[in-house]
Amino acid sequence: MAAPERKAAPPQASHEPIEVLEELLAQRYSCRAFKPNAVPRATLERLLSAAQRTASWCNSQPWQVVITSGAETRKFRDVMVAAAISGEPEAPDFPWPREYKGVYLERRRESGFQLYNTLGIPRGDKAAYAKQALQNFELFGAPHVAIITTAEELGVYGAVDCGLYVDTFMLAAQALGLGAIAQAALARRSDVVRKHFGIGDERRVVCGISFGFPDHEHLVNSYRTSRAKLSDAVKFVGE
Repeated sequence: MAAPERKAAPPQASHEPIEVLEELLAQRYSCRAFKPNAVPRATLERLLSAAQRTASWCNSQPWQVVITSGAETRKFRDVMVAAAISGEPEAPDFPWPREYKGVYLERRRESGFQLYNTLGIPRGDKAAYAKQALQNFELFGAPHVAIITTAEELGVYGAVDCGLYVDTFMLAAQALGLGAIAQAALARRSDVVRKHFGIGDERRVVCGISFGFPDHEHLVNSYRTSRAKLSDAVKFVGE
């Protein structure tokens, strides 16, 4: 009796590593609406293990990360909203940008108007602008937030290393089917963040990252920001 004929296995899609990276970069966006579902602990640990591979100056790995879940996320959200509406002076650990001008101002405005137009907020509606800005402190409804701090003595270069960590974190989140948004806004009240989590004065708050499963049905997640042309950002010297 003849053996049954084997069916050929379907061809497997083949992607070069650079293609995988390009796809993740193209798909990633700042998520501003999340589902309430918590991310499983195993997924959190896989995400953080990937981010831990981030390059840093002298391999110093200056980042320390606090991850909230469940009730702890809600407690932190309430504390940050209260601080945001308190009217008390901001206390960032790093100087805020002195000024946006020229092309940087144009890009900032374009990004802001994309957000407002998507949500149907009329230009000049300052009350609606303020309400949307408060969403930063409500963590956009995310079930988790990561607080990123650096060692005080490493100064700006420790912060730069943490910036690299943030980027790796967000790409890893994208690869795991999660949404994320890096939030410098949370660092506006670094004093409140430090007190809430018991972070010592030897640490500096760089930013937060709100993350979780993205709500793809929410209108706010439907737009994408533009990127400058290569010729606007790069100068080739030599052959």
